[in-house]
Amino acid sequence: MSEWIGGRNPVFEVLRAGRRQVEALRIAQGAKITGRLEEILSLSRQAGVSPAFVPREELDRLGQNHQGVVVRASEFPYATEFDLLNPESGSEAEIILILDAIQDPQNLGTLIRTAESVGVRGIILPLKRAASITPAVVQASSGASEHMNVVRSNLAAAIARLKESDYWVIGLENSDEAQLPGELRLDGRIALVVGSEGQGMRRLVRESCDFLMRLPIKGRVGSLNASVAGSIALYLVWAARGYGPSEISPPPSI
Repeated sequence: MSEWIGGRNPVFEVLRAGRRQVEALRIAQGAKITGRLEEILSLSRQAGVSPAFVPREELDRLGQNHQGVVVRASEFPYATEFDLLNPESGSEAEIILILDAIQDPQNLGTLIRTAESVGVRGIILPLKRAASITPAVVQASSGASEHMNVVRSNLAAAIARLKESDYWVIGLENSDEAQLPGELRLDGRIALVVGSEGQGMRRLVRESCDFLMRLPIKGRVGSLNASVAGSIALYLVWAARGYGPSEISPPPSI
């Protein structure tokens, strides 16, 4: 099956990543071919895809916030659990993000964008009752999803395999039992777990964590949005590595 993805950055990243089969590209008539749109046309030519210039109303029927360009491409290519959890691959300071039943596409997209920014090796999602990588998520991530290895799996089983590969599993939770970031070692192989927007981590997932971590809050609002808290925690984990190399490199081939 294929799907329509709109927005200049998302379409650009779909073409740049080259992980999907691109079937069609449509651009609003009268759009100025400059900047990102010019780059999209260049990449489409390299991919052998000829653009069609159509009335903007036609794009409106294909999706919101399209910014004058949409692409039809094959569904998101999920990674396999074996490739992501292979203990012989990667470094001793890898980060994996586990999202326990995040349901809002905007939150999922935001977390993917942050994860890609800090060099997360991959993301693990539940098999059901959670958002998947839809066009709305691609838009919310500004196309970062196209460069991220995402696996769908039973989370408790995946966590068990991560531990066998020498990952410390840290669950993000706003509770008295949870420790502050300064009380935990955040370097080495870390799997960070972020729970759902309303319920947090499910019981089996929470019990599978090695440690629980809470973010200090000074203001009167007692908690943070899941995507905000997860993004802050990811940067804390990255900071524990001295922020690591900043060079942009392609994702692992899996």
